[in-house]
Amino acid sequence: MSTLATCIASTNPESIMKVPSRLLLIFSLLFSANVSSDNDNVAASQPNPTVQVLLQGKDPEKLRQALRDFGGLVTHELPIVSGVGGIIRATELANLAETKGVVRLTEDFNPPKLPEARDCLLAGDLQIQLTPQSLRWRIFNFDTNSRELKWLWTTWPRALGDATLSITPELTSSLTVQRLKLESGARSNLDFMLPPGPALVDIQFSSSPESLSQNDFQISLGLNDCEAVLIPAYSGDGQDFYFQKESGTTLLTQAGLTGSGIGVAIIDSGLWDIPALTHNAHGEARIATHYNAIRDQIDLNLRDEGGHGSHMASIIANSRRVANRDPAQFQGLAPNAVLIPVTAISPRGDGDFMDIIRGIQWVTNNQERFNIRVLNLSLTATPRSEYWVDPMNQAVMKAWEAGIAVVVAAGNDGPDWGTIGSPGNNPYVITVGAFTDSWTPGDGRDDYIPNFSSRGPTPEGFIKPDFVAPGGHISGLIPPDSTLAMENPNYFLTSGEFVSTGSSQAAAVVSGLIALLLEIKPELSNDDVKCLLTTSAQPALSRTGKLAYSPFIQGAGRVNGSRALTLGKTDCEQKKLNINAAVAGTERLYGPAERLEDGTPSLPDMPSMVEKDTPTLGISTDRRWGVAEHLERLDPATEPPQKPGVPFDWAAVYREEQKQLNRLKAAPSN
Repeated sequence: MSTLATCIASTNPESIMKVPSRLLLIFSLLFSANVSSDNDNVAASQPNPTVQVLLQGKDPEKLRQALRDFGGLVTHELPIVSGVGGIIRATELANLAETKGVVRLTEDFNPPKLPEARDCLLAGDLQIQLTPQSLRWRIFNFDTNSRELKWLWTTWPRALGDATLSITPELTSSLTVQRLKLESGARSNLDFMLPPGPALVDIQFSSSPESLSQNDFQISLGLNDCEAVLIPAYSGDGQDFYFQKESGTTLLTQAGLTGSGIGVAIIDSGLWDIPALTHNAHGEARIATHYNAIRDQIDLNLRDEGGHGSHMASIIANSRRVANRDPAQFQGLAPNAVLIPVTAISPRGDGDFMDIIRGIQWVTNNQERFNIRVLNLSLTATPRSEYWVDPMNQAVMKAWEAGIAVVVAAGNDGPDWGTIGSPGNNPYVITVGAFTDSWTPGDGRDDYIPNFSSRGPTPEGFIKPDFVAPGGHISGLIPPDSTLAMENPNYFLTSGEFVSTGSSQAAAVVSGLIALLLEIKPELSNDDVKCLLTTSAQPALSRTGKLAYSPFIQGAGRVNGSRALTLGKTDCEQKKLNINAAVAGTERLYGPAERLEDGTPSLPDMPSMVEKDTPTLGISTDRRWGVAEHLERLDPATEPPQKPGVPFDWAAVYREEQKQLNRLKAAPSN
């Protein structure tokens, strides 16, 4: 058994740790002739349980008949993977697997999902409110019982003078903390029973804090076993949509690129029916259609009871303007893209992999009809077989063969090695990890890859992710009554956007970026697009000239849309792959990764290429992103572009990039 999950994490300071997400799908084990012992556990727990299965073989009618012969019901027609899905009694699995014509049987093992524990039952809003007299911060006790607040620690600018604390629960009339005197930088004991639900922390100052920002304050509020911490925030209005700048697309949008006419399919939990998502920047309807893969029908009633799908769509194509930006900038990367939502995840996040495959099948079959050039898959499963055997991977290879740029989240299961999920482990598709800007857009010194971002290599030894994209504390739209919103009310900004973190968000950023590239260069193939992005990505480099992160962590580096358009190359390793042969089953590849005696993955000559020390989280005096930033921080009189023995020539790379940029400047404009 393995888990297929939407790749979403919470917004926590520094480590940005993974948090509870209800949006889970349960994936399966693969069978050839034998049946997993998991079935014995299922059978033992129920008197006559039924299970969902995918049968694969050459003759679909034989597969249907095999299901019927054992009392089963056909539920899915999946020719994209030469399969038929259905429901059958668990006691018949072994017999069904041995039936003539059944080449492979995959069980969709879907037990009841258990709630995931929070890191801490006490949490606070992502934003504070500064009034003429005070600082206000809403906190939440997510326990069903009252919890004892033990202490509070805070700092503030000295100019604000003295401070007093009050804490008032919002749902009860219980006693409050009243005007407790605070000292900046000192811990204050509270011993206050906080009832379930929200409460307001109010800190009154002698002078007004209204002219200050959230980053001028620090607050921690503790229980016995954990604490709520006020996180940093962006300075200035509208910068919560920083991912345009951090993904290198600001210049593209300022040049007028909006993803106009490019179809982006999103297989997820649905779409919120709100103008910023359903209409483009011109106010025109832009939802081509909505396919419900769970019900196998076109459904023109848009809804998203889970919330995750709307967040992805918002990152890709939110058509609201960012305030105070001239020329116009929008809250989504491609505000004029055509959206094709495909619902394959239930409101509670429970689903089966056959619905996902059915969604991919529908997208592939309707690619030309709706000009679907991009497919966003912000979900992942633990690989349980070679990629060419995995039905999910087989489906995405068919989509890639059809010319669709398939963008997949790497997963949130780092920092362990080998945690890239399926179908992100597929060498043909685009797999995206996450980095964060530490709330300082434009300053790469503190940009880093958080621990949650999944690491390679894949089981077949491929380098993944392909690159990393902004995935930390990303703002977007979700329905306020969705599961995601109801379980995480503290992640809403005062402007109404919901903030979340994960490789799901990073994948959505790349999907929006690709829509911009395809608008200006519609002739690009999906292989071309992948080459442009990987050859122009900016690697994180140490002062010695070595890679600051392993390729199994950063891939080719951080993605950059403007560089992809100006410096990217359409010829890369991707062009050596043969997707037609892969779909036909005649190309089954292994990557270059090797395993050392201690279990660490490596590559030939990797010790000379990659720094041995673990990169720091947050600001670094050693790490820089991109060749130009690396060279500019060196003293050319005493520091070479790379130390002796490092197998890179960064100065030559820089010179070649400058030549290319100069050629573009000199070229006549059309």
